[in-house]
Amino acid sequence: QVHLVESGGGVVQPGGSLRLSCAASGFTDFSFSNYAMNWYRQAPGREREFVAAITRAGDNTVYEDSVKGRFTITRDKAKNMMYLQMNSLKLGDTGVYYCNAVRGAREAWGQGTKVTVSS
Repeated sequence: QVHLVESGGGVVQPGGSLRLSCAASGFTDFSFSNYAMNWYRQAPGREREFVAAITRAGDNTVYEDSVKGRFTITRDKAKNMMYLQMNSLKLGDTGVYYCNAVRGAREAWGQGTKVTVSS
C-alpha cells in the first residue's frame, strides 16, 4: 500500500517562501514512477482543491490558476520524493496541503502539512 508523508509546512509572512516535500513509500507491483502525483490544499471552512500536478515522467506540469508563476511542482524518481516550491506566498495560500498519488483506480493521500501565511 502506497504511503505518503508530507513535510515542510509552517508559518510564513506574505511574500515569503516554503518548500513542501512528499515522501512516498510502500510501492509493490507499481513503482513511484508509475504514479501521477498531485498537490491539493484545503483552506479552513472550504473544500479541498487542486493545486498542482506532475506526470509520471515528470515532463509535464499543471497548476491551478492562482498559483501559476509562484509555485513549482517537481519530483525526484530516484528518491521517491515530490516537492512543491511556493514563492510569493499570499494570505489565500493558507491551508493544509496534501500529497496525492494516482494510477488508474489506485489512489493514495498523505496526512497533510499545514501552511499558514500571516502578517
